[in-house]
Amino acid sequence: MEPTTDRLKTPRAAGMAGVAFALLLGAAIVLMRIAIPSGDAADAPIDPDRRWAVQVALEIVPFAGICFLWFMGALRAHTGEAEDRFIATVFLGSGFLFVATLFAAAAAAGTVLQEETPSDFGRHYAYTLLATYAMRMAAVFVFATSTIGRMLGVFPRPLAFLGTVVGLVLLVLGSGVPWSELLFPAWALVLSLYILRARREPAGRGPSLSEPS
Repeated sequence: MEPTTDRLKTPRAAGMAGVAFALLLGAAIVLMRIAIPSGDAADAPIDPDRRWAVQVALEIVPFAGICFLWFMGALRAHTGEAEDRFIATVFLGSGFLFVATLFAAAAAAGTVLQEETPSDFGRHYAYTLLATYAMRMAAVFVFATSTIGRMLGVFPRPLAFLGTVVGLVLLVLGSGVPWSELLFPAWALVLSLYILRARREPAGRGPSLSEPS
């Protein structure tokens, strides 16, 4: 029932959406770290001359979330009926929760930014949502995506292993290691570039993204 053109477009859509998400989220994280370079961003002061960086980062976050939803939907369409329902449920749940907590953290940070004297509660709330909850959901999403790719044979073993390592780091060390948040967009970028590269390979030169090996 599915037209051939739709099947061919799905990997490209997943790759492009993933690249856009990775670049946008990576830019937002870098801007936040420029303004708050300390590892504990909940307590570190914001340089008044760098408040613009936080503001720009908060403006970028909604677009990153939109691209992530497109990336997630395209990946799910790519797996089709072959996906395992249990893993697919974890995949969807972690993805939706990641976007929800990311948006909530950005909204809380935006509210704190508008205050003349930012409250400690508001700063800790925004930072905890991002560093603890959003990054944990990102870790689960990485695990689920890597598991689906490995089970269907559409991801090579090194890429699946990379996902496992990234997921473990985000799950265990994410909130305490400065700049570790960049691991998630970096993983999304690597995965997206692989999808785009594999789509361009001629038939017969390795496993197809449309057919499990």
